[in-house]
Amino acid sequence: MKIFKKNDKRLIRSWSMFDWANSAYNLVINSTIFPVYYTTITRNAETGDTVSFFGYEIVNTALSNFALSISYLLMAIGLPFISAYSDAAGKRKFFMKLFTYLGATACMGLFFFKLDTLEWGIFCFAIAAMGYIGGVAFNNSYLPIIATPDQQDRVSAQGFAYGYIGCVTLQIICFVFIFKPEWFGIEDPSFPARFSFLLVGVWWISFSQIPFRYLPRNKPSLGKQELPFFKKVQLEFNTVLSHIKKIEAIKRFLPAYFFYAMGIQTLVIVAAAFGQKELQLGADKLIASILLIQIVAIAGAFIMSLFAKRFGNIKVLLVVVFFWIMICISSYFMSNEYHFYIMAFCVGLLMGGIQSLSRSTYSKLIPADIEDTTSFFSFYDVAEKVAIVIGLFSFGIIEQITHNIRYSALFLAVFFFIGFLLLFRVLKFNKLQIIQ
Repeated sequence: MKIFKKNDKRLIRSWSMFDWANSAYNLVINSTIFPVYYTTITRNAETGDTVSFFGYEIVNTALSNFALSISYLLMAIGLPFISAYSDAAGKRKFFMKLFTYLGATACMGLFFFKLDTLEWGIFCFAIAAMGYIGGVAFNNSYLPIIATPDQQDRVSAQGFAYGYIGCVTLQIICFVFIFKPEWFGIEDPSFPARFSFLLVGVWWISFSQIPFRYLPRNKPSLGKQELPFFKKVQLEFNTVLSHIKKIEAIKRFLPAYFFYAMGIQTLVIVAAAFGQKELQLGADKLIASILLIQIVAIAGAFIMSLFAKRFGNIKVLLVVVFFWIMICISSYFMSNEYHFYIMAFCVGLLMGGIQSLSRSTYSKLIPADIEDTTSFFSFYDVAEKVAIVIGLFSFGIIEQITHNIRYSALFLAVFFFIGFLLLFRVLKFNKLQIIQ
């Protein structure tokens, strides 16, 4: 096993490259090209936004939201046990690789997605999400391993910044094929988007090799004990759970994170569909708006890191969550593309900050002598994924009932408001400045 030191710049850069690699999925598949491609091919004059999925008639965007919800739910159920086993058996990097290859391969499978292969496309879409979720969970668990608490806000921000830069880079490459297909003699109008999905998978696997090479393996927490698989999982899971129950700060922070993450992740996922349905923005304007979000998010991550250093993590999170509430309310009244651009700028600034700061805040709450960080972070990731399940299902159900996506967006403000109130409980507990 390689010997490494915390705050080593080369190691931190290598860790950040995983964000560079997998964020391409988050932008191209979750936020821009796939949502636009999907809503375009699943809408027609006869059936409108309704599609037939295994014989069931369902609203197209509700279907994709339900598919994502199921993926997140499955990962939320399985991740704590997979993480427990990875810590017990010393297989953190193994599972990080496994989920990466699973997600990237599924993205490449989307190359074959057309309207007549809708079921295949939804399947690959769901599997890609599971791969992304698993890879991120194991990557997050390295943060307290590679950086000391006083550096974790900055390192977390650097990781997200790498991610935003990386995904924008690939997005621009994809743009060349989408907006200038004649340069390559492309006649099939669906080919540029499908080729972009293939590129995401190749990009994801290729750049992940950097962190795979340099990130350290973890030692088995149960030593060389020859125990059955389920016994190892049970022992490790119970050990971590008992630790968490004793850490009051984590017990207060996770519920707050659960509710505001419900709003953030859902809003980011459905932004493109909202712009296309309600404002009739073209693909070029939608993708440019989402691209703006990623660029602004780079600044947001570092700005929030600096604010946290001066005012404290929880106080900054409170302010940011308040502005998210305003965004949800404003989205209901949005009426033109310029409103959407302004909203995109605000979302980018806040998204980069709150994601980075939430990760580093939780990392600081884990005791310094704890080595089983994968299992600890699995609870953090499960909170986020269950939140997304509820958020997407709520969003989809409200749209399915009302056939008005604006009501769905407005309802997300409720989740942010609850998260805002719960953060006050963390702030009250943090009078001793536990979180800096």
